[in-house]
Amino acid sequence: MIAETVCSAVSAAGLGIAIVTAYRKRYLAAVRIAAYSLVPIGLVMTGVVEWLADTAFSPTAWAGFGVLGLAWVLFMTTRAVERRRGGTRKERRAAAREAGRPDAVAPAAGTPSLGQGTRPANRPAPASRGDDDFSDIEAILKKHGI
Repeated sequence: MIAETVCSAVSAAGLGIAIVTAYRKRYLAAVRIAAYSLVPIGLVMTGVVEWLADTAFSPTAWAGFGVLGLAWVLFMTTRAVERRRGGTRKERRAAAREAGRPDAVAPAAGTPSLGQGTRPANRPAPASRGDDDFSDIEAILKKHGI
């Protein structure tokens, strides 16, 4: 009963503000304020406020909200674990099927990708402390053929 009274008072105050706003020749704002002020009384008339008041003071309803919160936490935890594992269940199944096939490995996978020909023939000697700092840069430039 208190909630209905408060909603009615809020609606009456909002309509009063709308009248003052209309008196100041701001009709669009006045209509918008009137629309907002009619929402609480509409909620009272439909019974939503009574349902919310009954729900707010019901231990069973709060236990239900707790169960919903727990379900949400569990759902988000499983999503986080799924992302860390690398995909959805469908993607993991497809990867497992691909791993079970004998031709899943590339033909040249057994050979190293960097052969002997890619290494420089002679390595530059480590620079002593007395050398200038440009020896490292010169070695990099020589390596790239510049």
